[in-house]
Amino acid sequence: MAVDFLSLSASDPIPLTERFAKIKRNLLAGNEKAVADSFYRLLSQLRKEADRITAAGTDTIPVIDYFDIHHPTKVAAFRDALQKRGVAIVRKVVPTNVALSWKEETQEYLRHNPPTKGIPARDPQLYELFWGPGQVRARADSRVLEVQRFVMNMWHSNNETALVSSNHPVAYADRIRIRRPGDMSLGSGPHIDGGSVERWEPDGYGRAGTYAKIFQGRWEEYDPWESSTRLGVTSDLYNGAGSCSMFRMFQGWLSLSSIAPGCGSLRACPMLQLTTAYLLLRPFFSPRFKSGPHFLHEDNWNLHVHANSVIQGAVPGCIQELTDALHPHLRLNQTMVPIPHVGPGDYVVWHPDAVHAADAVHKGFADASVLYVPACPLTQTNALYLARQRKAFLLGHPAPDFEGGGRGERDYLGRPGVQDVNDAGGEEGLRSMGLLPWDDKKVTNGGGGSSAAAVERELLRQANGILFPDRFDLGYRRKAKRI
Repeated sequence: MAVDFLSLSASDPIPLTERFAKIKRNLLAGNEKAVADSFYRLLSQLRKEADRITAAGTDTIPVIDYFDIHHPTKVAAFRDALQKRGVAIVRKVVPTNVALSWKEETQEYLRHNPPTKGIPARDPQLYELFWGPGQVRARADSRVLEVQRFVMNMWHSNNETALVSSNHPVAYADRIRIRRPGDMSLGSGPHIDGGSVERWEPDGYGRAGTYAKIFQGRWEEYDPWESSTRLGVTSDLYNGAGSCSMFRMFQGWLSLSSIAPGCGSLRACPMLQLTTAYLLLRPFFSPRFKSGPHFLHEDNWNLHVHANSVIQGAVPGCIQELTDALHPHLRLNQTMVPIPHVGPGDYVVWHPDAVHAADAVHKGFADASVLYVPACPLTQTNALYLARQRKAFLLGHPAPDFEGGGRGERDYLGRPGVQDVNDAGGEEGLRSMGLLPWDDKKVTNGGGGSSAAAVERELLRQANGILFPDRFDLGYRRKAKRI
């Protein structure tokens, strides 16, 4: 399943139906002055932050070594940087030789089985492959799961009853990319996944009030790391390609090769809160003068008194795209910085609202290979998807979000099974794949207190009921067995 890009090149945005003009009016109703004032404050902060990023470049991206994720001082600095930047690298999550072996195993799996569908169709480099040996091992690996818990704990919830747990990562089966030197087919411009117009729609992100503070003129109070306002979101109202049915706290990939900047790597705009606020408020403002030395200055931008239907870079069914022409204050030509060089076993993660892009051209001399491995918490919705994904795994079908991905792998030689997951990750790996129930008796009060522990136990109970309805029914539990 390919991601739908509109490939915006014109400086004029595409008007949507009149319904979106009404949505825009309703979003700001009663808060027009507060929103206008907040937008001018935002433009001032963007100017300063863009200057900092332009000067620092790649050094803006926070990096931590796997062996330091329990070092209090280093973790505190990393946490602050990641929460501000929205993108980071955890180095040496798995040893180099292990990462390379996962790549080799998966390549062997591809060679000894029928041709696998992928992108581009004539010469696949992003494979519609989900159950290769390296992929299954990586998702279940204890070190990968440990790092997922580590980064997901950057999130928090102000709602004490929110049923979400970053302590219990669940696997999301995605694809493998083996991008060859010179490739131009897998490049992408600045974008954000997880829908486009849905961010403004009351039935999309509005259902959970994810961005309410921004639309009230209080973007400084908006917290990108508040998990409870993500649970009720519908990010795909138009059945768009590339949508994700799980709540991902982080998108991410695990590197299987040495990848330098410009050689098939990732670029990101590392000012998470500011880019989110600007993206959401941009459709409500237009310049008095469309050129000139003061084009970007606050005095040149006015709030639309009568909202139109334009939402820059957003079209139903497509991802959210950003361009210099449509989002000029972001200065994307300067602030989209390349991530540092990564090696086999390094894990790159980014917030679901982070603006990111893939190198337009792979300018290196060796393949740039990655496993797409997002970090997903346990939630009710994620457990429901996990039940469908487990069935696909057991039958060798494409992962549920990619059901258009060809015949699947049901007849592939060497396709991993439950025992392979157990060998790779033990009980923790099995649970992440929905193959073994969680043990709610192991939940302790910890730093969150008895109330947080009670909520987590309830979530585990509900997840077990979703995944193992024959064993967990209305609180009655028989002895759990592995499948």
